[in-house]
Amino acid sequence: MQNTQRNLHHLEKIVALAALVAAFALTIGFARGAEPKRPDAKQPDKVFLRSAVALVQDAANGETLYAKNQDMVLPIASITKLMTAIVMLEARLDLSQRVVISGEDQDTVKGTHSRLRPGTVLTRDELLMLALMSSENRAAFSLARTYPGGTESFVAAMNAKARALGMNDTHFVDPTGLSSSNVSSAQDLARLVAAAYEFPLIRQYSTRNSATVQAMGRPLDYRNTNGLVRNSNWEIGLSKTGYISEAGRCLVMHVRMASREVIVVLLDSWGKLSRIGDANRIKKWLESNAALGQRG
Repeated sequence: MQNTQRNLHHLEKIVALAALVAAFALTIGFARGAEPKRPDAKQPDKVFLRSAVALVQDAANGETLYAKNQDMVLPIASITKLMTAIVMLEARLDLSQRVVISGEDQDTVKGTHSRLRPGTVLTRDELLMLALMSSENRAAFSLARTYPGGTESFVAAMNAKARALGMNDTHFVDPTGLSSSNVSSAQDLARLVAAAYEFPLIRQYSTRNSATVQAMGRPLDYRNTNGLVRNSNWEIGLSKTGYISEAGRCLVMHVRMASREVIVVLLDSWGKLSRIGDANRIKKWLESNAALGQRG
């Protein structure tokens, strides 16, 4: 019995000593200016994306807000068409000139499934709009074919422009992106988006909801391949989607999120809606960070 009492008394002394040490440590912490954590000061969860490559940059200062495999070089599919548009517009060709769609305006690697039949006549302006808004492959190819010097010269100009923009991971072999040899990195594509954003027509056509053109005496209706441009909760200043099997689903945007202009690059996203899901996750994540900053 005496041993039990002595043990209890010893335990009570240990507990009292531990409490005294904890109180002393807390006092020292306050003396040094440390603040206890507020129970409601929750950090936003880290964003998890299904895209293999992702980059979110502040469009104004280039600050990286999120990065995932941003230096990986991958096929970019129809994101290519942003460079196609830049090269065509910088050549200052007559946009009102009528162009005849040719049987040559189709890919030799895989079928384009284009709705523009050979013999269709459209203006360069209409072809540019269809290439950017609905990713029309024959439209893009015809712009390159009718460039001074033809398609070969056009692709050379695309690569020269890439070098001028510092896109050192980028290489083009065609104006459509149907070839998996058109490759780039997220860092390079952020540069491409920033350069393309300087052209009002690229901003206008890449974010246009829908359009109708007259092709061989009948109307053809087209819609934007990025459904987010039809969502009133999004403020998109530039958009381009892309898809071939080797590239997965791709999406680049210049967009306003959480009261700031950002560039978003998503590559190799598997699943038809995963790139849209990733874009929504990024938007929610940035808005959560902004709200936390305002509360802090």
